[in-house]
Amino acid sequence: QVQLVESGGGLVQPGGSLRLSCAASGFTFSSNGMGWVRQAPGKGLEWVSGINTGGGSTSYADSVKGRFTISRDDAKNTLYLQMNSLQSEESAVYYCAKARGTWWENYDYWGQGTQVTVSS
Repeated sequence: QVQLVESGGGLVQPGGSLRLSCAASGFTFSSNGMGWVRQAPGKGLEWVSGINTGGGSTSYADSVKGRFTISRDDAKNTLYLQMNSLQSEESAVYYCAKARGTWWENYDYWGQGTQVTVSS
């Protein structure tokens, strides 16, 4: 079955960086778009970034543009999110998600999430 396992979260100071990973299995990773979403305490899900099959196209929420970079390694079945200049309000659980098709829309599977805490 489809499995998405995030890792790389943790505690980081404001202005710091983290790199999240999402190990995928149970489907042909290279055939699907992927994305990252996050949920801060007491708030709803917020889409962060998406990438299409092959990685030739990416998209970002306005709030993270220029600071976050999404990428994928199809040989390793792994999705990444490089996060720089993190801000305290970005503390949240970060989830990777598998899209139904080749772009980063219409997600059908989610990981269990990894906690990111931005605090001094």
